[in-house]
Amino acid sequence: MYRILPIAPLALLFAAACDPLSPEERQQRLHLPKAGYKADATQGKIKFEQYCIGCHGPDAGGSAQGPPLVHTVYQPKRHANMAFHFAVRNGVVQHHWSFGSMPKIEGVTAEEVADITAYVRQLQRKAGIQ
Repeated sequence: MYRILPIAPLALLFAAACDPLSPEERQQRLHLPKAGYKADATQGKIKFEQYCIGCHGPDAGGSAQGPPLVHTVYQPKRHANMAFHFAVRNGVVQHHWSFGSMPKIEGVTAEEVADITAYVRQLQRKAGIQ
């Protein structure tokens, strides 16, 4: 078993190198913003109010329909920014809270999710959540 462990990272590296997807296709499949995109928390607030406030409440403080995102559960070391992209694109099965599962959110671009994430991270920092 110990002989296999050092090979595992090499196998992952090899699989990534053999990925037939172009960088643009990979970016689209993973629902990531275009390379070099600079997220804007000001735009994120606007988009949060458009797409997220109904469940996650004002200032991401939660509501009867959804959990607070300004909470240590969602701090960057527990939920990386990528988790927000996956949640929007795929939805989330209930696991931390008892609000039920989050459906995928149609029509939100990867850039908008990056902006929303920047806004949520800004709120978290203001609340002392790092």
